[in-house]
Amino acid sequence: MPEQLTLNQANQPQSPQPQWAKVIDQTRCIGCHACTTACKSENLVPLSVTRTYVKHVDVGEFPQARRAHQVTRCNQCAHAPCVTACPTTAMFKRADGIVDFDKSICIGCKACMAACPYDAIFINPEDHSAEKCNFCAHRIDMGLEPACVVVCPTEAILIGDLRDHSAKVTQIVNRQPVQVRRPEKETLPKLFYKGAHQATLDPLAARRPAGGLFMWSEQQQGTNYVVSGHPEYHNSSAAALLAYDVAHTIPWDWRVSLYTWTKGIAAGAYLVALLFLLLGFLQVGSTLWLWIAPVVSGLFLAITGGLLIWDLEHPERFYLIFTKAQWKSWLVKGAFIIAGYSLILALHFLASLSGNTSMQTYLLWPGLLLAGMTAIYTAYLFAQAKARDLWQNPLLPPHLLVQSLLAGSAALLPFAAWFDQAIVIPLLWMLGATSLLHLLMVWGEVSLTHPTAHARLAVTEMTRGRYRTYFWAGIVLTMLGGLAPWFGLAAVPLALAGLLFFEHAYVQAGQSVPLA
Repeated sequence: MPEQLTLNQANQPQSPQPQWAKVIDQTRCIGCHACTTACKSENLVPLSVTRTYVKHVDVGEFPQARRAHQVTRCNQCAHAPCVTACPTTAMFKRADGIVDFDKSICIGCKACMAACPYDAIFINPEDHSAEKCNFCAHRIDMGLEPACVVVCPTEAILIGDLRDHSAKVTQIVNRQPVQVRRPEKETLPKLFYKGAHQATLDPLAARRPAGGLFMWSEQQQGTNYVVSGHPEYHNSSAAALLAYDVAHTIPWDWRVSLYTWTKGIAAGAYLVALLFLLLGFLQVGSTLWLWIAPVVSGLFLAITGGLLIWDLEHPERFYLIFTKAQWKSWLVKGAFIIAGYSLILALHFLASLSGNTSMQTYLLWPGLLLAGMTAIYTAYLFAQAKARDLWQNPLLPPHLLVQSLLAGSAALLPFAAWFDQAIVIPLLWMLGATSLLHLLMVWGEVSLTHPTAHARLAVTEMTRGRYRTYFWAGIVLTMLGGLAPWFGLAAVPLALAGLLFFEHAYVQAGQSVPLA
């Protein structure tokens, strides 16, 4: 009989996995920070970073003022952009809906940080891996509630299974008005706020206090830190003032800005030479085609790869991009595009070395495709950073292609003047035309109406804020580079420097808008 019972149980349909969700009742929250402390203790979170914290905003003016709270953490998205962006599946979604992480395969690329619209992910300063709130998954698996839920003195934090209609969380979500942060990002968060004030949910709604003087402390300063609000901008008519917040570091520093520039040269030098060959401006036996283009492109492609590996928190694990590839990530796709382009350049060089120039004929169209993809794939990588509205621009792929042609023509010009003077004039006109086209596209970027406040604020930071010096230096130098047909070779360093300054302003400004 026991064996028969076991067999019948085995034939029963398995109950579906729970889908965990969290409700934070801000009408109950007293801002005691017990959840922050419990989380740090339970998960051994080091100083200077937090998986969860309580943001305070003072709403109103004395004597009619009150303090509104918001418990800030990972939103456990149904469509988690961090999972899509992660190249090695270090960020993954469990069957029960919890978005978790595996530090053993994290390469520290920070793509998940750039992708998160809620600024909920950070790099642990001790083990240099990405980390965030994971719903205390280890406690959930043991049938326990997360540490923050257990310690909350007012029962402001609730968890439950959305598939269990008797659960308190499900009843609140289904029957009462709740809010989520940034619903326009379509991530379908499973962290719901009840009774939260809009001045806390919107990171741009409250004014930043003068002098950076927050409650208890001054916030960390510098171009690599972002705090809610803005010194000159807030989008709420309410008298809302930030009282306490936590500064967040931007994911990608100057190395990513420099990588976009070196990659532009790497793709552009070969692409320009190939186009000139197809158009008849360059001869098959030209030194520029046989040697200079593949060598210059190969050198800058090697520098590009070095910068990308250097930017990783775990550079020794870079091989995991190839061995544990997560194919939805454009970081993975880009790595394979660069690898394919490197192979084309190596074969071209070997063909020139062996004198078998007929082999290069077979490389023309694959080389054209891979050089073009190397130039533009970063647009798709940036587009996966759903948190960065400035980068959600459908004109970014052609803009990167134009920048690559600009950089490539500038890089080839000094060698053309030495080895093939017949091509100098066409290259100068190419440099002038692409510089002008680049400036026109930049003008469109900064002058057209922007679809979101975040995109507009990023443009403000780029043109009038902390990156204005780089931006305007880039514009002026590129304008001078656009006079290449008249300036001659003197325009080369001007155009390249102008493009480098613009790239830095653009990449950093896109990350300068507060998200939490």
